[in-house]
Amino acid sequence: MKDFKDRDFKNKEIDENLIEGKNAIIEAFRSGKTVDKLYVLKDANTPAVQSVLREAKKNDTIVTFTDKVRLDHMSATGKHQGLIARVSAYEYSEVEDILENARKKDEPPFVIICDGIVDPHNLGSIIRTTNLVGAHGVIVPKRNAVGLTSVVVKASAGAINYTPVAKVTNISRTIEELKKEGLWFVCADMSGAPMYDLDLKGPIGLVIGNEGEGVSRLVREKCDFTAKIPMKGDIDSLNASVAMGVLSYEILRQRLNG
Repeated sequence: MKDFKDRDFKNKEIDENLIEGKNAIIEAFRSGKTVDKLYVLKDANTPAVQSVLREAKKNDTIVTFTDKVRLDHMSATGKHQGLIARVSAYEYSEVEDILENARKKDEPPFVIICDGIVDPHNLGSIIRTTNLVGAHGVIVPKRNAVGLTSVVVKASAGAINYTPVAKVTNISRTIEELKKEGLWFVCADMSGAPMYDLDLKGPIGLVIGNEGEGVSRLVREKCDFTAKIPMKGDIDSLNASVAMGVLSYEILRQRLNG
């Protein structure tokens, strides 16, 4: 049985964003790596677990308590000690870095806000389009959304190297803070006005919602306008990254035309 388990772990595809065991996770925290999420064996109360939980608390890391079956399934080594962490494949920026990016280019800020994007391919595509349309950065929420995984980085096709991505605790609060910097906000929603009827010039934030539920109510209420993408087909919705691309290029068109 031991040989079978060893062979099973050896053949398992490795997720390079996961690290296992107390020492590796503690070192990740202390070296300044961004730990997006910590998975801990529920009811475990060993000194190793407690020391890692203390580091997680210091760094405001999301902690999920789970069972041994799930941890074993996630593990590439079979020696996780009841502790697995998901680290970011790329360093996050700050919201101020995005605003500074706009100032350096002497342009009114153009910011993309992702309200609960969970598909890494969608987020990667959004980051890529952000760069192509000349937007100055992307903001993602800390919870209930995908972070900067290796899949996201790959899907961005290199744009991650030029596009600041900031992670925030509260999207609604961030919108309020950015309004003080002069930005106004539009979100994608089928109940809104046709995008061609809106003035989308000036300092702007474009909010794209979750793939299934769209923009959350609290975030939508913070937006100044809602924009509808005209459609003539038999279905009435677009992929989140495609919707972001369509709206972003309308914003770019209006900017180029003054």
